[in-house]
Amino acid sequence: MKREAVVDASVTFGLLAAWAVHDTEELVTVPRWVRTRLPELRERFPRLPETLWRQVGSVDAREFTTAVAAMAVVVAAAAADGHRTGGRSTVYQTALDAFGLHGVVHLAQAAVLRSYTPGSVTSPLVVIPFTLWARTRLRRAGVLRPTRARDMALALTFAAAAATGTHALARSLQRTH
Repeated sequence: MKREAVVDASVTFGLLAAWAVHDTEELVTVPRWVRTRLPELRERFPRLPETLWRQVGSVDAREFTTAVAAMAVVVAAAAADGHRTGGRSTVYQTALDAFGLHGVVHLAQAAVLRSYTPGSVTSPLVVIPFTLWARTRLRRAGVLRPTRARDMALALTFAAAAATGTHALARSLQRTH
């Protein structure tokens, strides 16, 4: 029987640290980027629904910052659960996969637009390398779940639900203040 290695905090809480670096880039760049690029994007992608453009254009810096703070709670909870379980937590591993896929999405966005997009600097420098490193550490420890297409779909769903939920919460809090 193979003995499992210990997964240290750099693997589990490292998710929160890597996320913080990545989201700092987004906090600094998203509001201005959206303001300056939205007219061009609307023109370039006319088939996208007007409701999408209105929603993207209506997010101000305060709302975005609130959504990022709410996402910090989600990521911190996943990292803590990963630490508590020695990396075995399904929530932690799903969040880790979601983080890595989120980085790939940023790179795809930048490729489609052929220009900088918020998050596209830290994605290849922090997000993807951290995800691959953490998955390697989990694999070596014998706790990484096998990755199936269904797991990637779950990770993308997790990322989308977390983003949608944190933005909905931020918008709701904005209305009450």
